[in-house]
Amino acid sequence: DMPLWVMIETAQAVLNCAEIAAHPQVTCLIAGTNDLAKDLKCQLTLTRDSLQMALQALVLAARAHDVALLDGVYNQFQDEEGLIAQCRQGRSLGFDGKTLIHPAQLSAANRCFAPSVDEIDLAQRQISAFEEAEAAGQGVAVLDGTIIETLHIETARKTLAMAQAIAAVQRE
Repeated sequence: DMPLWVMIETAQAVLNCAEIAAHPQVTCLIAGTNDLAKDLKCQLTLTRDSLQMALQALVLAARAHDVALLDGVYNQFQDEEGLIAQCRQGRSLGFDGKTLIHPAQLSAANRCFAPSVDEIDLAQRQISAFEEAEAAGQGVAVLDGTIIETLHIETARKTLAMAQAIAAVQRE
């Protein structure tokens, strides 16, 4: 009955990551980028060009099966600029967070994966605009010239929930 976090670190695991993510006990996939690069015999660079297909396969598998997804470590623990670049890339690809190799990386990773003040503000405004449109009997809202539908509200609520969860952890 124990929830499982599974590290995907071989070519075979990448090819089977959707099946792995579908297992009922799996709650999180983790990109094992160091071992994966070794298994693929590719260079692990800052931009991780050689791993893009594998990283995107993980994103697809995690989203298809509604499991959390963590990006692999950044080995150069004293290179905050490089860490931030990889965190931004991971977030852009759809990762929920990043595994870390050193406590010095925690603050930068949290800043990159936490919703920004602007994202929180937008989420709040989207929800308000949508609720006003619903109250007026409309199925969609318009905010800043953009159509806001139910799918946007789901994302906005997830953004606010993440911001609240991070704030709660920081208070502890």
